[in-house]
Order: sequence, then C-alpha cells, then structure tokens
Amino acid sequence: MLTDRHGRTVRYLRLSVTDRCNLACVYCGTNKQSGFIPHDEILTYEEMLGLAQTARSLGITKLRLTGGEPFARRDFLAFLGMLREDCPGLDVRITTNGTLLSGKAAALKHLGVGRMNISLDTLDRARFAEITGRDFHDRVRESIDECLRYGIKVKINAVAVKGVTESELPGFLELARDNPLDVRFIELMPIGSQTCWSEATFLSAEDILSMLGEYADLEPLERRGDASGPARMYAIKGGQGRIGLITPMSNHFCATCNRLRVTSDGRLRTCLFSDKEFRLRGLIRNPSLGWPKVERVMRRALENKPVGHDLLMSRMAPESVCNRRMSAIGG
Repeated sequence: MLTDRHGRTVRYLRLSVTDRCNLACVYCGTNKQSGFIPHDEILTYEEMLGLAQTARSLGITKLRLTGGEPFARRDFLAFLGMLREDCPGLDVRITTNGTLLSGKAAALKHLGVGRMNISLDTLDRARFAEITGRDFHDRVRESIDECLRYGIKVKINAVAVKGVTESELPGFLELARDNPLDVRFIELMPIGSQTCWSEATFLSAEDILSMLGEYADLEPLERRGDASGPARMYAIKGGQGRIGLITPMSNHFCATCNRLRVTSDGRLRTCLFSDKEFRLRGLIRNPSLGWPKVERVMRRALENKPVGHDLLMSRMAPESVCNRRMSAIGG
C-alpha cells in the first residue's frame, strides 16, 4: 500500500500516453509552445504496461490513461488490449477530447473500458473552434452519443472560464437532463508557463452553482469517501444525468488526494501543482535496476507528497504555479 506522511493512501494512477494533441485549447498552452517530447524519450507501451503492473502490486486499483490526446498515439487500442490481458481487475479509464473516438466505442467496451471522460467546454460549434483552434465540435458530440449507445458511462469535463461558461450553462444542463451522463465544471487552474488564467478569467464553482439554480432544482448527493472523486455532485430534479463541480481553487480537496501522475516521458509527479518530478524512465530501461528500483522510488516519492493547496497559496503568480503545460502533465 502507498500511504504518505499525511495518511493519504494512493489507489489511483494517471498515466499520460503522449504529450501530443490534435487541439490547441487556449487554456492548455499547446498553441503557444512549440515542440513535443522526442519519440525515443516517450515510454513504450511495454514500459507503460510494466509500470501499470508495478503500480497494481503497490495497491493501485484505478488507472486513468490521458494525454495530450491518448487516441492520437498509434496502436492505442492495442495497448488497451495488453492491459486487459496482463492486468486483470485493474479499473482502466480514459480522458479524451473525443475528436478521434468515433467508431471505437464497441472496441472499447470489448476491451473493458466502461468509463470515459470527454472534454467539451462549449456546445456552440463556432465557439468550440475558437477555444480549441479546430472545427471538431460535431465529432465530439458524435463520440458522446456513440459511447452512450454502447453503455459506456460518460463524464463531460468543461473548464469554467468567465465570459464563456455563463452562457453555456442552460445548454449543458439540458444535455445532462436528457441523457444519463455527468457534466462537470472544473475551475480554471494556473497551470503551465503560458496559462490564460487570471482573476478576470476565473469563474468559481459557487457562482456556477448559483447560476444553475436559476434553471433547475439541483439536489446535492452524498459523497462516498475517496471513491467518489473530487467532484461535488448534484442530481437534477426530473433529469437522467447529474451536474458536478470540481473546485481545486476555491475549495480544495487535497486532504483526500489519492493519486499519482506519470508523464509520457516517465516522470512521476506526486502533485499537480508541484514541478518536483522523479525520473523513472532511466530506471525502467536499466536492466540492472528495473522494476524493483522503480517501486522503491515510487514509495520514497510518496513519503513527501505535498499538500497542493499549500503550494498554490505560497507560489501563485499571475502566470502559473508550475512550468509544465497541462497537456504534458496529463491533467
């Protein structure tokens, strides 16, 4: 079991399979920073499989595959097959922008992926193109519908940006009312050296909740401990889906943080707001060290897992609290 000095037990690993993305979202920084990690520095699928097996032996029960955009990496479905074969019982989930997902839902269901987080900040096609730099809105909507048809549980993640999100609330509320899915609004965070975060762009979850209350009756749902994740969830009276609010800025959930992150180039991060990284790739590729050494480094890194909100308050500047852009961290 992986437990830190604050008594938090880690059961959840977020693994970025690539830093490449086919979108250029304004809050992510991919449209402002040139260059991706060289291919030979990216972990191979076999190395990622070994990492998943090691994490599982340490008590990790949930693995979320992220990017960049995970479906932008060649043979990603084959990697999911490797995980299904060699890590039975591991709860594998995916976070995606949904633009490359169409036509894959049946295969994903067969491969044991039952939950999908899909990023979608707007229901307006023109605004989607403005935010992401690509006219792919219809692709995302098709992917959401396809996942629902195949019984894959969908969570839509919308980054809240003042001046944008307010007008989107009625549409998202209607989407959640009419479909068995979750729509979760995530407070904008000052992540990455080219972030668009500022006080002028920040929209708090409490403001969102207040505005949503003008359109529907929302009933707060009881949390189920760490298993419920960071979102505060609300049922919609008379609706099929739910609304969620994720509050890393206004009401942090660091006391119950149960996750680690590994970047696509094999760097372990114990906190989203910290640039402290532990390099695993060299250990993985050294035959004389290998997985036992990786396990020891993971345990040692976790001993000093920080409280992210403390870092946020002490380091926050107009630009950011950490240097790596979100697409390179894996979210």
